[in-house]
Amino acid sequence: MTFSVLPKKVSVAEGESRMMNRLIVLYDGVCNFCNAGVSFVVARDPEGRLTFEPLQSELGQTLLEKFGLSTGDSQTMVLVEGDRHYTRSSAALRIARRLKWPWPMLFGFMAVPPIIRDAVYNVIATNRYKWWGRMDSCPTPDPAVKKRTRR
Repeated sequence: MTFSVLPKKVSVAEGESRMMNRLIVLYDGVCNFCNAGVSFVVARDPEGRLTFEPLQSELGQTLLEKFGLSTGDSQTMVLVEGDRHYTRSSAALRIARRLKWPWPMLFGFMAVPPIIRDAVYNVIATNRYKWWGRMDSCPTPDPAVKKRTRR
């Protein structure tokens, strides 16, 4: 029996599908705190396992719709892992688990009931513009972040 291996052309749809299987962090692109958080994560994820996309972007909106999440809610950070998604504190702790030591230790907080974890998350999310400010539009990301976005 002989097998022939021919190069397979990848369609645009397949390329998009492969992109969707990466770890994508959806964040509020106009939030100063959120943008600082992205820079923080990039500096502690040297292997580049995480990619980033503003909630306000076309891909961000598409992913929110795909998972049945509100496209108008900029208070929810989302981590997309293939066909699964995690929001709020669950997303933040799963992101921390992928960073350099000592940040993965924070994943232990997953033992805390989500109602308590998300209550803390919600206080920060509700007040982040007041405490850290916001921009009028999503900024052009710095080079380290730009390498990890589709923009």
